[in-house]
Amino acid sequence: MTGEGPGAAAGRLTGRPVTGERAMSGALAEVTLDGGQVVMVKRGDDPGAVEAEAAGLRWLADSGTVRVPAVHGHDPRWLVTGRVPSGRPGAGAAVRFGRELAALHASGAPAFGAPPPGGPKDAYIGLAPMRNVTGEDWPRWYAEHRVLPYLRRAVDDGTVRASEAPAIERVCERLPDLAGPAEPPARLHGDLWNGNVLWDADGRAWLIDPAAHGGHRETDLAMLHLFGCPHLDRVLEGYQEAAPLADGWADRIGLHQLFPLLVHAVLFGRGYAEQALAAARAASAR
Repeated sequence: MTGEGPGAAAGRLTGRPVTGERAMSGALAEVTLDGGQVVMVKRGDDPGAVEAEAAGLRWLADSGTVRVPAVHGHDPRWLVTGRVPSGRPGAGAAVRFGRELAALHASGAPAFGAPPPGGPKDAYIGLAPMRNVTGEDWPRWYAEHRVLPYLRRAVDDGTVRASEAPAIERVCERLPDLAGPAEPPARLHGDLWNGNVLWDADGRAWLIDPAAHGGHRETDLAMLHLFGCPHLDRVLEGYQEAAPLADGWADRIGLHQLFPLLVHAVLFGRGYAEQALAAARAASAR
């Protein structure tokens, strides 16, 4: 509805009276419902963004593994979810999160690039469009549908110089040799940077803002490495206990970071383009 605010949207979508509202940003608010329950209300202005996020949250929740906020209601513009009570991470909780993340990945997906059930093919990673086109061969799919689309846009925008693009294109050509052992499609959060991992009052990890799709499990882990995560060594310890990673996985982190780095280059500029080029050159040197 035109002119509708987060409080009105929360009341309409939950069917409950609203007693309070606090803006967190231009697109996010905390809203208190009658009875004291606090929900998060997020506005999505891009077509399909709310639908994609709601479907992703439900798909992750359906795995029965990681904790995600419940979806209390949504329409094409507004998403209402539960609020995660703020807490601090601990080493033991990080190990448990690693095990839960491994279980999430093991719950699988129909194909690489598969969207969540009910989710649109034209989705988003952060504010960048992300197409969920399926494929059976991960190296080819990753090159065609995750790396090269953002490289082309970065070149078009001038963020990556045309003379630099071949460094990343050569890595894409070599992906069948660089990708390591073949693995089945994993159920990915898809945008697993530190800001999308919340720790509650009991120290448990919760995941928010997914760009969920079928992919390679090392991609989620590579994104955790990219921007850091509290007790990351303990997260990896729990993950390896539950589902050991293939030999050489640490050498492939930069390969899996090409996708998020190029997304960030498109959204935020040249600094991330330089990181993507450095990751490509390191991969080519293997």
